[in-house]
Amino acid sequence: MQPPLQFESGSDIHVVQSAKHDDAADLIALGTDHSVEILLVADQTFKTVASFHIGQRITSLTFSPRTASPSCSDDWLIELVAASANFGLHLLTKLPNSIETIFAFGGGLSGHHGRVNDMTFCGGRGEDSARYVATVSDDKLLFVWDLYPTSAPSSESLEVSSSPPPRPQPTAYTIAFPHPLSTVCSHSASSREFLVSDARGSIFLTDWRSDPDETDFDSWRLVELVEPFALAASSRGTSVHGGGSVAWRRDNPDIVGAVYGSRYSIWDLSKLQGGKPVTGTSFPQSGHRFRWCPTIPDYFAISTQSPVKGAVINIHNVGYSQPMAITLARWPHFCRDFDWLASRTPCIAAAIGRRVIVVSVTIDS
Repeated sequence: MQPPLQFESGSDIHVVQSAKHDDAADLIALGTDHSVEILLVADQTFKTVASFHIGQRITSLTFSPRTASPSCSDDWLIELVAASANFGLHLLTKLPNSIETIFAFGGGLSGHHGRVNDMTFCGGRGEDSARYVATVSDDKLLFVWDLYPTSAPSSESLEVSSSPPPRPQPTAYTIAFPHPLSTVCSHSASSREFLVSDARGSIFLTDWRSDPDETDFDSWRLVELVEPFALAASSRGTSVHGGGSVAWRRDNPDIVGAVYGSRYSIWDLSKLQGGKPVTGTSFPQSGHRFRWCPTIPDYFAISTQSPVKGAVINIHNVGYSQPMAITLARWPHFCRDFDWLASRTPCIAAAIGRRVIVVSVTIDS
């Protein structure tokens, strides 16, 4: 294992998000107390590509599929959406030889009224994948934002100039849920479905493009999975610490993984058999983030925000119950957030205080 690579930010790092697309696999975004920093990770070094000052703590990030790294193209483009602590949303763009552009939307009466916990661009591989972005919040709402509401974006209208013309505010399609929402996921296999999870332990495969009539308001709900540990806690009048984290396996849209409390669960939608998942224990102190490895699909990682054993991430194989623990820092440090890089060599970027640590993971594939 190579020694970890470390980057020191000027403030605490709350969110780490990697770009999952092949032409942006060496990019990560850091959400801090007031800014979003974009780093290029290569040759055991960090290079700052862009820095966007929001003025609020960042709560969630997602890269646009249009993003291309400077290492892949002279016509590179940084594009992503950030959510801030005042419930606002911000479309962030950066082109070569131009300043960073911040386009605010979704604030005030037109957007969320609770912390935005997660977001994702629309799935699929068409041009709509960069047009729609979904956000979920403690206010129990899923918003699907049309970033180009006047018309379907052509190749010309998708171009970002250094001095963009005034643009209309994005419009939103809203779906209400009964409980606060923690996760939303899309998949490259479809542009119709989102995977949405709530803090109570329910996970919904949602067809957001459906048009429910007056007699069927739940036609968007294709499948509902229930995490048994979280449901049992809810029935006792308690809640799972952290609200849960859910992820879609990149190579197979039938495989769903989640962590609620100390237990993780894995479902195969093609073999639901009553909806009972395969379960196991990762952190007795409660897990926080569940992330599938993008390059070796049978592996996933779980983090905890408990500092009992320091900043630790457990690497699991779906075929084995015993995880491999990676300790990044000792007590009293903890891992606030992490993500896999989409590089060929499995690597994890983890936020610990004001540092992001990138470590390669040795996996027997």
